[in-house]
Amino acid sequence: MSLSSVQSTLSTLKSCQADIGGCMDMVSDVALGIVEAQGMDNSPALKKLEEMILECSRLDREINCFVESVDEMTAQVRHEPPEAMVHLRNSVKERFNELMAGVTDADLQRHSKVVAFRDSVRKYAMQAGQSAAENEEEELDEDIAVTQSQTNFICPLTQDEMVNPMKNKKCHHYYDQEAVLEMIKARHKNKKKFRCPKVGCGNTDVQLSDLELDLVMKRKIQNHKRQSGKT
Repeated sequence: MSLSSVQSTLSTLKSCQADIGGCMDMVSDVALGIVEAQGMDNSPALKKLEEMILECSRLDREINCFVESVDEMTAQVRHEPPEAMVHLRNSVKERFNELMAGVTDADLQRHSKVVAFRDSVRKYAMQAGQSAAENEEEELDEDIAVTQSQTNFICPLTQDEMVNPMKNKKCHHYYDQEAVLEMIKARHKNKKKFRCPKVGCGNTDVQLSDLELDLVMKRKIQNHKRQSGKT
C-alpha cells in the first residue's frame, strides 16, 4: 500500500460523500412534495423519509471518521521508517473504530441536512396551511401576486429566476447557488469581500458559512414554473 493509493481512495470517498449530500437534498424535496399533497407534516411516509435521511447522515459521518483516521495515521507514518506502512491498515481501522464509538444519535440528528429537512417540512406545512386559510378568506389580485412572486424569485446577481436559491442567514436575502458561490470565490481570490448585492442591504461581508440552500423557496419556484407553464 502506498500513500498515493491511499489519497486516491480518499478522493473517491469524498466524491461519494457529495453524492450522499445530493441524495439528502432529493429526500427533502420528496418530503416537501408529500407535505404539499397531504397538507400535514406527520404522515407515515414522512417518517420513512426521515429514517432515510438519518441513514444518509450516518454514512456521511462514517466517511468523515474514516477520512480523519486515514489523515491522522498517514501523518504519523510519514515520520516513521518505510516498514511502518505495513501496519497502516490496522492503525487506520483501530482509529476509525475509536472515532465511530464516539458518534451518538444526537450527532446524527445535528447533521445540517437533517436539521434543514425538519425545518423545511415544518415551515412548508405551516405555509401550506396559511395559504389555504388565506384562499378561503379572500382572493388575491392575480396579476399582483404573480408580479410579487417573480420579483422574489429573481437572483440579484444574475437577474434571472433562481434554480437553487441560497438564503443568507444574516440579512435573509436570496441568491442563486451557482452565481453566488462563483462570485464569493472570485472576490476572495482577489482578497476582497463580497457584499450582498441586494439594493439597500448593509451586509458588506457575505461568507460561505452564511449561506444555506432553502428547499422551501426552491419548491415555491418549481411550483411557480409549473403554474406559469415554464419548463
